[in-house]
Amino acid sequence: MDFFPDISRLPDFITIETERETASFSGGSDIPFHDVCVRITVADSVNVSLSADTTPVLRLRLRLRWNAPVPAGTRFCGDAWERGYGDFEWRGFVAERIMPWYFYASCKDAFAGYGVRVRPDAMCFFCCDPAGVTLTVDVRCGGAGVVLKGKTIACAEAVCAEYKGISSFEAACRFTSLLCCDGIFPDVPVYGANNWYYAYGKSSQTEILADASYLAELTDGLKNRPFMVIDDGWQKLRSDSYIGGPWRSGNDRFPDMEALSAGISAHDVIPGIWFRPLQNRDESLPEKCRLSFDADCLDPSVPEALDYIAQDVRTLTGWGYRLIKHDFSTFDLLRYWGVFMQSSISSQPGVPFADRSKTTAMIIKDLYRTIYESAGGKAMILGCNCIGHLGAGYMEINRTGDDTSGIEWERTRQRGVNTLTFRMPQHNRFYAVDADCCGITGAIDWRKNEQWLSLLANSGTPLFVSVKPGTLMPEQEELLRAAYARAAVSQPAAVPIDWMDTTCPVNWQIGKKTVSFDWFDRTGIPNLQI
Repeated sequence: MDFFPDISRLPDFITIETERETASFSGGSDIPFHDVCVRITVADSVNVSLSADTTPVLRLRLRLRWNAPVPAGTRFCGDAWERGYGDFEWRGFVAERIMPWYFYASCKDAFAGYGVRVRPDAMCFFCCDPAGVTLTVDVRCGGAGVVLKGKTIACAEAVCAEYKGISSFEAACRFTSLLCCDGIFPDVPVYGANNWYYAYGKSSQTEILADASYLAELTDGLKNRPFMVIDDGWQKLRSDSYIGGPWRSGNDRFPDMEALSAGISAHDVIPGIWFRPLQNRDESLPEKCRLSFDADCLDPSVPEALDYIAQDVRTLTGWGYRLIKHDFSTFDLLRYWGVFMQSSISSQPGVPFADRSKTTAMIIKDLYRTIYESAGGKAMILGCNCIGHLGAGYMEINRTGDDTSGIEWERTRQRGVNTLTFRMPQHNRFYAVDADCCGITGAIDWRKNEQWLSLLANSGTPLFVSVKPGTLMPEQEELLRAAYARAAVSQPAAVPIDWMDTTCPVNWQIGKKTVSFDWFDRTGIPNLQI
């Protein structure tokens, strides 16, 4: 690297923070501190490992710090802890800006990426100021220090790369490829229907079968068949105040989940299903399987809890569901939506998970791996409210943004277009990127919704549509039919041309054409709480 700082060397300073004290060290590859040892080796990446005996380590505020001037005028774009919330953007220097997992830097004709490779044993974020780059490695167990009991963990593999002579977006895609070499993806393009954005949990077995019939009609003649995904509302104890499990039977409106799967399949449509793996009121579960701060949620650091979740997944695949969407796990474990996590990560200070010898990152990876392996290749995995950097390799599809809407266009515009733009470099590198549904209920101006539908259908990413039966006029129905036909075949990824200038790109390269969208209302942005 000859323009931006090169961090592929030993850091200039290292800070270790335990529950009792903090100490800083100047350089070095082996840093002993009481019974804690940080080891840093440099090869094709900067490998950071940690061993400790009984000392609870909060975070290697490894302010792993590399001092080197960052060019004036540089702009930065960081990733997010889990989903995007309409907050991805390019900005100038903000020294305290938390950039989880990786970030891009651009100045003049040079572009650089800095990041950690996927599935580290720690929660990692970067900060950048005019004097250098800082990587913070958080090895806490929930809100308390991890107690490694003599173990050594692989905290992070940090890499950087510089690019010239190519577009910023192409450079971002190339750098993201460096972070993951073993992502898993659908064999064919994924598309179909999800009932959430018109039903919002108020549905039935009869209505789902009608949806499947309608979907079959709209996709008649397409060789690659669509998915009908049953979202929240089918589970036994579902109520207005509770959306968790048990997940092994339906409720009065969904009396036979196996028969429902067979009924969907009878329409030549592939059945899919949603569940929330950690929230569960099954009274047969022992107390030790539950989070200490929420008796309604399972603690995935407990082997018996993971075994139970594995059986939930096997139940769903046994019923015949071929796509499993798992949701809410980041919120259930950390009690934060990603947009609020910042550097604290857990909202439960001082409270660890049951197995304190594992970091938060290790526990989350165990959960994702359990779900993926328990599906046994019988179902694709779609993560939602997941930490994608820890889930790459354990899910074929990841919902990379917060919810769009079947009611408020502004929510769809802000959340949907933003995450499709800024998480597109992860597409078919980490997993297939799902920017969420096009919700069609009649509540949103069709002229706006049709543009979102068109962009999704032509983006090369999965397309899911929530369409309320009887909503569409015949000409609108034909547009949906055409959108499904496009989404059913492989396409090159759409490129947001003006992604460095706005949070909501207007100009997109789709195939060999440049297409401009009109996302904004002539009356301005409504004052909505989104």
